[in-house]
Amino acid sequence: MKTTSLPSRWVIAAVLLAAGLILTPGNRAAAPRRGCPLVLPMTAFAAETAKTAETNTTARPRLMALGAGKCVSCKAMAPILKELKAEYAGRMDVEFIDVWKNSDAAKAHSIKLIPTQIFFDAAGKERFRHMGFFSKKDILAKWKELGVEFTPAAKPGAKK
Repeated sequence: MKTTSLPSRWVIAAVLLAAGLILTPGNRAAAPRRGCPLVLPMTAFAAETAKTAETNTTARPRLMALGAGKCVSCKAMAPILKELKAEYAGRMDVEFIDVWKNSDAAKAHSIKLIPTQIFFDAAGKERFRHMGFFSKKDILAKWKELGVEFTPAAKPGAKK
């Protein structure tokens, strides 16, 4: 019977221990999230829209943006979402959900990358999904492609 030397036993034990640590999921939820420390939290828009998240009770098309307050691309989307919400009020619902604060929403919508924009028709059916930054022009073009065309609301005091 061949015996293994003491140093090779330690090497085998170390390799097995390292493999176990790598392959075991552990408590990754407790790990700190990495975000850009120079980016300020999302504007009040995120808090405002979080109140109405998850339900479409108005029978209007809905744009749901899922992201995070410290995500650079999500921060770039914030003013676009705010503009869309103001310009198309009453014709399209726009909401933002911070998935770092509401991880259940990320799971419910199978979010793999942020930001993600989900386009819902008036019946609440998902029609399109985009991952990454999406410009206002591209968002409106996608709605048009989906058969929904919006015209901005007339600005107060503007002549026809």
